Amino acid sequence: MAEEAGRLQEQALKRRERLRALRERQLQNRDKDEKEPANKQFKEDDDEEEVKHRELKLRNYVPEDKELKERLVPNVKPVSVEDKVKDQLEAGKPEPVIEEVDLVNLAPRKPDWDLKRDVAKKLEKLEKRTQRAIAELIREKLKGNEDDLASAVGAVKQEDYDSE
Repeated sequence: MAEEAGRLQEQALKRRERLRALRERQLQNRDKDEKEPANKQFKEDDDEEEVKHRELKLRNYVPEDKELKERLVPNVKPVSVEDKVKDQLEAGKPEPVIEEVDLVNLAPRKPDWDLKRDVAKKLEKLEKRTQRAIAELIREKLKGNEDDLASAVGAVKQEDYDSE
């Protein structure tokens, strides 16, 4: 592919050079007195181009002439793309990385596991509030009945066991 691009660039440069030379000749011919007829000038240009012509290459045509058979270009087999495609596909596949398997992730979860997960933070806040409320109730009872301190503490313990 790169060789073809290089050849095309070379051909383009040669073509530009020929066009420049042709323009220069035309400018020179205009400046000169036109002593020669125009037909002779064109014949000279044609002779120069015949010398510069490219060699004939026969790719699709099979000639019968011996001289032309020498210019026959051998058939080229297309490059196999399958190998390149297979390599690219294999490179694109990530290798499976097997780490330790967590049995927790494999075990089926209860249907309400997501609800419990979402409510857990709210339950922590409520747990703190209930502890504060219980402490306030104990203080009120202690202020009202300082004598029944032991019974109040026993009642609170009993409430804790009942709530669980």
